Amino acid sequence: MYNYQPLIRTGLAPKDHLIKVSGEGELAIPPDSASVNLGVITDGKQLIAAQQQNSVEVTKVIEALTALGISKNNIQTFDYRIESVYDYDQGKQIFRGYKITHILQIKLEDLSIIGKIVDTAVQNGVNYVSNVQFTVKNKDAFYKQALVLAVNNATEKAKTIAGTLNVALIATPHLIVEGNNNIQPVFNQPGAFVKGTASTQIEPGQIIVKAEVIAEFHFKPV
Repeated sequence: MYNYQPLIRTGLAPKDHLIKVSGEGELAIPPDSASVNLGVITDGKQLIAAQQQNSVEVTKVIEALTALGISKNNIQTFDYRIESVYDYDQGKQIFRGYKITHILQIKLEDLSIIGKIVDTAVQNGVNYVSNVQFTVKNKDAFYKQALVLAVNNATEKAKTIAGTLNVALIATPHLIVEGNNNIQPVFNQPGAFVKGTASTQIEPGQIIVKAEVIAEFHFKPV
């Protein structure tokens, strides 16, 4: 769905002499930054003991990551939860213990070491990995490039239609409306990684940047 935002209005040609077209532009950009969520989930009957164990394991993970060269500024708590866990037996709720979840979000620019970061984190106590996501930092610049492609695409469509109808197209559009910008990051779905697995291979792929416009052109009969 378009979020119409008029950009250009020119010309006073009759409204019935009108060609209305859509235009699309798309770029495939290698990502230059990434983030990954690494979690330590601890179960225990005693809340304080479970908290302390979780804290020790998370600290160990952070130390292992900083040893790889990850700045502490790029390590942030994404989520922290304490939950009561129950079993159910013949409709009765039976307290089983507590679950402590501490999830860290790691941001980085060296995409070549993402797999190593995941492996190191798992080896040091992480038992939940999710949202491996790739992005580009200069999104606006790439979107503007895609927008130029979209306008050119709309113009070429209008020229084709005018040529087919054998009418003279007024090259400057009467109206251009920008659609919603669309930047689609490549990401992996949440999942758990198990200790002892082979080295994790994570491919960054490409970021798809799309732009869309609606354009109106006036024409004159030949």
